[in-house]
Amino acid sequence: MRRAAPALLGLALLLALAGCAPRAQTASVFAMDTVMELTAYGDRACVDEAVSLIHALEARLSVTAEDSDIARLNRSGGGEAASDTAALLKRALELCKLTGGALDVTVYPLVRAWGFTTGEYRVPEDALLAELITKVDYAAVQLDGRTVRLPEGALLDLGAVAKGWAADRITELWRGAGVKSGLINLGGNVQALGGKPDGSAWRVGIRDPFSEDILGAVSVRDAAVVTSGGYQRYFEQDGVRYCHIIDPETGRPADSGLTSVTVIGAEGVLCDGLSTALYVMGREEAVRLWRENEGFDLVLVTEDGEVIITEGIEGSFTPMGDYADKEIKVMRRG
Repeated sequence: MRRAAPALLGLALLLALAGCAPRAQTASVFAMDTVMELTAYGDRACVDEAVSLIHALEARLSVTAEDSDIARLNRSGGGEAASDTAALLKRALELCKLTGGALDVTVYPLVRAWGFTTGEYRVPEDALLAELITKVDYAAVQLDGRTVRLPEGALLDLGAVAKGWAADRITELWRGAGVKSGLINLGGNVQALGGKPDGSAWRVGIRDPFSEDILGAVSVRDAAVVTSGGYQRYFEQDGVRYCHIIDPETGRPADSGLTSVTVIGAEGVLCDGLSTALYVMGREEAVRLWRENEGFDLVLVTEDGEVIITEGIEGSFTPMGDYADKEIKVMRRG
């Protein structure tokens, strides 16, 4: 399985660090199956605490770690979840409902069947997929406070929202410590706290899904920028490429006509969950969901290379490289 180059990680950061305040504190960590980069303008303890938080969340939320909270719930068919796990599961179930199940926290049996969590990649038989689809239904998950009940055969996987949740938690941690400026890069998830120390906005590059170049950059303050795409993780068999984003309805890798979905908004977990769900849903449904809801904007890239952005970022998105002279379609609510 190929992955995006570490320098890009699905989203390339265009950080003009020249002239930044000398108190920048940085850390690099490998967690949640990706390289993470943290930058905060404050005390060193803020970054160290954020690294510890990332490791704690990974230990609790990993679907493959035998002693994680999620693995324990899956083995037992439910039980008492840690407060943080229950809070994330509650938010994730809300996003599942919002997206009509395009995001589904019980899709793990299908993901595992394709080998995306084990590394043993394969194309499952149709009969197996048909059987596993019957076990995928977020609406059957019961959550009462911290008590979780799973239907027989159901398995939770919060991987589609875990990095967004981590970024939100780090942002909360840093704000509480008085940090005014920081940047959290968790692979395909970038989250900005405030603007740069000089008062300007952070510029976050969005990768061209057809190359390792940048198709454009969006200027943000206090916002998350999260990208999902079929180019990020995949395997090939008999000349066919199979991406890691599974459509819960078909049991197969999503085939919606989109190659990349970027969601920009104030809440990292919302952007994280929507980037996956909208990739599954496709262009028309993605735009419909945006028109019906507030709190986020989009950059969509279709299989034929068309770039669509929503009106909220029209003044802050700059096409670059091969896309500088291309028409960028702007979707409006009216």
